[in-house]
Amino acid sequence: MATYGYARISSTDQCEARQTLALRKLDIPAGNIYTDKQSGKDFQRPAYQSLMNKINPGDLIYILSIDRLGRNYHEIQNQWRILTKERGIDIAVIDMPLLDTRLNKDLMGTFIADLVLQILSFVAQSEREATHNRQAAGIAAARARGVHMGRPLIMLPENFAELARAWECEMLGTTDFMKQTGLTETTLYRRLREQQIARKK
Repeated sequence: MATYGYARISSTDQCEARQTLALRKLDIPAGNIYTDKQSGKDFQRPAYQSLMNKINPGDLIYILSIDRLGRNYHEIQNQWRILTKERGIDIAVIDMPLLDTRLNKDLMGTFIADLVLQILSFVAQSEREATHNRQAAGIAAARARGVHMGRPLIMLPENFAELARAWECEMLGTTDFMKQTGLTETTLYRRLREQQIARKK
């Protein structure tokens, strides 16, 4: 029987140290710890798929908490079933000892574990949805205050109108126009359209 660990964080600016530290305390070989820096909305994650290709029936996977496995209620339930029932792999959730498929394999133990899994899967997805809602509300509030979202705006040079007229009269090539303004071709044409619209108003 081989032992593996799986850790997941949602983005590159988060730290997986707490998860990997907990896994290393279980004497899992460093090469058997897989980490993804990706959303838990589904299981199309590189490290997770690599782990799935390596594990065999009878092997054991440790995860710190159920939300590290995933953040989608139905996906978690389905993946748990595939691993434990179809592939014969054991899972142990460190923060929730009731979710250890090596223990309490009788009817009552299985029933309790299934209930706990459903509750924690529901909480995992609810937290993900709440986070998205807070982010959307924050973006909407920022836009309402006039805060620019996305890439920083590139300031146009003071002589942009002059350069534009020279370009329109074919006295200035597009490449030189881009160099003198510091704009990409797409942004350059967008700014020209904006100016044309402004002149028509």
